[in-house]
Amino acid sequence: MSQTPSPDATGATPSPSQDAYLDVPESAGAWIVRLLKGIAIGIGFILPGLSGGVLAVIFKVYDPMIRFLANLRHRFWANVRYFIPIGIGGVIGVVLFSIVVAAAFGRYEAAFVTLFIGFVIGTFPSLWRQAGKQGRSTKDWIILAVAAVAIFAIMLVGGQSDLSVTPNIGVWLGSGALIGLGVIVPGMSPSNFLIYFGLYDKMAAGIKDFDPGVFLPLFVGLVLCVLLFAKGADWAFAHHYSAMYHFILGMVVGSSLAIFPTVVFTQAAIDKSGLSLPVFLLSCAVMLALGVLASWAFSKVEDRYSGEREAIDAGGR
Repeated sequence: MSQTPSPDATGATPSPSQDAYLDVPESAGAWIVRLLKGIAIGIGFILPGLSGGVLAVIFKVYDPMIRFLANLRHRFWANVRYFIPIGIGGVIGVVLFSIVVAAAFGRYEAAFVTLFIGFVIGTFPSLWRQAGKQGRSTKDWIILAVAAVAIFAIMLVGGQSDLSVTPNIGVWLGSGALIGLGVIVPGMSPSNFLIYFGLYDKMAAGIKDFDPGVFLPLFVGLVLCVLLFAKGADWAFAHHYSAMYHFILGMVVGSSLAIFPTVVFTQAAIDKSGLSLPVFLLSCAVMLALGVLASWAFSKVEDRYSGEREAIDAGGR
């Protein structure tokens, strides 16, 4: 039985339709789909160039997540049950990909990045439709363009930097907060900044080895950042839905384009691969295509559980 709605972060009572995803009958298939979403989102947290927040938006769990974090007391246990497979999947994605990073990411960095960029490209139409639910004004187009150019320029300049920070507990707390911003601000790729500061490979190795001196401050920093800014994000989406989603869309476009000159098509990436330039370009093209096909196949699996998807759509702002 549904609980009596309580005021959300904006002071208003949540509409029953916003909680509809919690009332959809649970099934093993839907649980597994959310687990797979969590794995992909977890990988997005630590894969250079990607954003776990963007994947959360694309998989339609971002809005419910922000509403839950902004008002933890509202239907707490129902939300916990809903997000358990997503949380488990997120941990699996982070740990497994950290192992992959530590073992082989250096040589196959470009291949992995293009694979996941293909994944983002394949799901872009869904994000585009979601952004335009309430129409598109001239202001929305301007926001999209400015966000795309700004994040492209920031990543391009940052990609040419060669900074190095000595890791310690404070640094890992800050790194966790940076990853938390990637949750709150879809389109931001914390891993790129960690690479710029020379912390990415050390973070991956620490997670792989279950080093508490690494993963504990990372986790604390992430949680504190998300809880601190969740109410602000919830308010922004409640009052400026179209502008916020077009801002996200611009971040996705700009960051995706910036990945190619800053991460993929660099001399360092080509040298690491050990491949000739034509073979390197071909391998990147193949991985990009596989990513697009994988995202298309995943959307087909998700559509089998359209009851859940339609409920989330009905809860849109």
